[in-house]
Amino acid sequence: MLAIVIPFFKLIYFNDTLKSLANQTDKRFKVYIGDDASPENPLDLLEHYKGTFDFEYKRFETNLGGLSLTKQWERCIEMIDNEEWIMLLGDDDYLDENVVASWYYNFKNFESKTSVVRFATIVVNEKTNRISKIHKHPIWESSIDSFWRRYEGKTRSTLSEYIFSKNKYLEFGFRNYPLAWHSDDMAWLVFTNAGNIFTINESVVFYRFSEISLSGKKMNQNLKDKASYLFYKDIIEQFLTEFDLNKKLDLILEYEITIKKINILSNNDWYYILKLYMKYFKLIPFLKFVRRFLIDFNKK
Repeated sequence: MLAIVIPFFKLIYFNDTLKSLANQTDKRFKVYIGDDASPENPLDLLEHYKGTFDFEYKRFETNLGGLSLTKQWERCIEMIDNEEWIMLLGDDDYLDENVVASWYYNFKNFESKTSVVRFATIVVNEKTNRISKIHKHPIWESSIDSFWRRYEGKTRSTLSEYIFSKNKYLEFGFRNYPLAWHSDDMAWLVFTNAGNIFTINESVVFYRFSEISLSGKKMNQNLKDKASYLFYKDIIEQFLTEFDLNKKLDLILEYEITIKKINILSNNDWYYILKLYMKYFKLIPFLKFVRRFLIDFNKK
């Protein structure tokens, strides 16, 4: 019923990941490991864990994650058999020993009510191996509210802490943003149709903060900005009506900021934002936007 999919590339912390899977008190899961043409061979390590849990390993001969992380996620997910729920686990993250057991224990509480489940998290510092306090969430929370708490810096979110319905994934897929930045954030909104996320706070996913990952590298800031531009545009196009007036304004302003960061403001963007201000806001916010646009236009 539960597939744990690991897009593999880095060996350095992979033993922690595998060890946590071997230590699960409930073994009702299967692991699918998709090797993204890594220069680091995990076969000796995998041999050590044979028989401790059910897993399948496949090496892809071409590296895809360097071009598109979401495409790498997708071809790894294609490996799964008939499991109905999916966890995408990072190759440097690991699980508390009762994560799978608590998922099955709570299954009756969320089965027919949501397509997205998450766990409490602890952040592990890559350099010092120090861990943070447990970060928990409301047991039931709309994906819109969850997004907004993250937008305001009141919570955090990482791909590994979620389990999601395969049917919803097949219906909507992941948005192919650069570095997969915000691709998971958009998925939870789309997979739930702005509905509820169920949280299991009694179990923990350990997320390793890493500067060597593609999304963690500071040199990739331009790509992150481009991803944010696409993400906020999608949020506005699909979910703006879910927010109150002040939040609508904040989102449109954030969209403007991302446009400026990547140094574009095409006529299409200009007319699109203009129509948003005319539709949702009174005269003063509209005039402020026009003033900002004219100032920026004259600087060019």
